[in-house]
Parts: sequence; structure tokens; C-alpha cells
Amino acid sequence: MTTTIDLTPYAPPVPARVLTARSADGTELHVEVHGPDSAPGAAPAVVLAHGWTCSTAFWAAQIRALSADHRVIAYDQRGHGRTPASAACGAELLADDLEAVLTATLAPGEKAVIAGHSMGGMTIMAASARPAFRDHAAAVLLCSTGSSRLVAESTVVPIRAGRLRTWLTGHILGSRAPLGPVTPVARRILKYATMGAGSAPHMVEACARIVHACPRRVRHAWSNVLHLIDLDHAVRELRVPAAVIVGSADRMTPPVHSRRIAEALPQCVGLTELPGLGHMTPVEAPELVTGTIRDLVTTHIAMKEGA
Repeated sequence: MTTTIDLTPYAPPVPARVLTARSADGTELHVEVHGPDSAPGAAPAVVLAHGWTCSTAFWAAQIRALSADHRVIAYDQRGHGRTPASAACGAELLADDLEAVLTATLAPGEKAVIAGHSMGGMTIMAASARPAFRDHAAAVLLCSTGSSRLVAESTVVPIRAGRLRTWLTGHILGSRAPLGPVTPVARRILKYATMGAGSAPHMVEACARIVHACPRRVRHAWSNVLHLIDLDHAVRELRVPAAVIVGSADRMTPPVHSRRIAEALPQCVGLTELPGLGHMTPVEAPELVTGTIRDLVTTHIAMKEGA
């Protein structure tokens, strides 16, 4: 008997406008603008940066909830979704891309809350000292992310920390093998690695479809970047109010990362650890993540403009 899974909450919404932002090296980034009026300044702006192996579809629940009264901007990281891959990968390119999106979608001096999940959070950190970021960022949300030692501190491989675990984890996450179709076995593997044990089937299915759509060459190339990335210095340059969210059962970026980031942030406005949740917090806890973004907008954009 086949079970039908309702993916309606995670079906990608139709954007009000689609545009291309050209990054510093010429890479053309796919950008979506959602909301009742896509013009700059028409409503408080939120910018969403997804993580490794994902796409704008990962933010579907947040886009649906926020676009009723916010201008929501989501873009595909290079090589992901509808943005073409480039010959090079690296943290500085992530920062270039975010700057390009902010410049292309926001009016001069317009402020936005910028939320990043996993590699999207690293994108925010990498851009923390960039002029466009500092011009446009009112506050940020860092979801399920880390700034360094990502492979060494991952608990995807359930053995004691050390060289063997780091070696095995690096080879698993950096595998060139195709993921293939989304099968029951594939769902179980993805759920174990990236989600909490209590994640509902529709959440697992939504994440599996997104992750399996990422080209294997892109997955491998960016895994090498994440293996070596060190943004500890960049966290200290993130001089805007920052909220941090992590699942207590996150195997990809365990809570130790978020705690370390929260301690180093110049303006941490809260660290939330969600019991039993895994790495995919925007999908596993959509209302809480959306609510945190709303709170940041209300506190750091709306109140300023109304003052």
C-alpha cells in the first residue's frame, strides 16, 4: 500500500518577481522576490540564504508565512537550484554572492533581516565585514551553522571524536557517488544524518527531494570548502543583532558550534536550542524560525522606522 505524503506546506511558492544578480566574478545568481509588492521599500525586507545541497525551495514554509506582509528575497547559492556552478568555490565567493543579491534587490540604505541556514549562515559570517552587508543588514538569524571544525566536530559517524571519525566523516560528506532517486532507504539515511528522530514524513520527504536534486559535482566541491572553512574571525566582525538557533540532535553542526558562535558574537540577542531537532531547523520547526525572523524585523526594522 502506497502512502500519500502531503507536501503542500513545502511546495515552493510562486515568486512575485524573478531576477538575476551578477556576482563579482560574473556568476549569475537566481533570485526570487516574494510579497504583496516586490518594489524596494514597499514592506520590511527579509533575505534568505540556504545551505549546502539545498535551494530556495528549502525556505518554502518561511516564504509562505512571511510574504503576506514582508518583502522576502531568496536566492540560489552558486551551483545550487537555478544558479549555475562556477569553476571556483570558497567562502569569499559566498560573501561576493550575498553582496550582489543585497545590491540588486535593496534600495541604497534599505535595511533587511538576513537569515542563513548552515552554509547560508556561513555566508553571512563571511560577508560580515563587507560594505554592502554592513549597509543593508539590520539583524541576522544564524540557523544550524558553524564557523570552523565542521568535519571534526560532526557526529554523523557515531564513534569517538578523533582522526578516524574526521577521516570517515570527510569521505562520507565529500562522496562523489550519485544520491539517486528518493527511496525509503535514502529517506532513512537523510533523516538519520540531518533530522531529528521525531521528524514527520512530509518534512523528511521535502528535504530529501531538495538534497537529491543537488548535482553531485556541486555537492562534492562545496564539501571540500566546508571541510576547511574557518570563519571564527568573521563572527567577531558580525556587529549587528544576531539570533542563533540549533537543534539539540543536530549531527551536521552540533550545538557546540552555535554555543561558540553565540559567545563570540558582539551582539547576540539569543541562543535557542531545540530539544530533539536535527540540522534542518527551518523545515523541522518552521513556525519557530519564522517567528524569530518576525521578531527581528519588528525589533530592528519596524521600530526604527516608526521612531
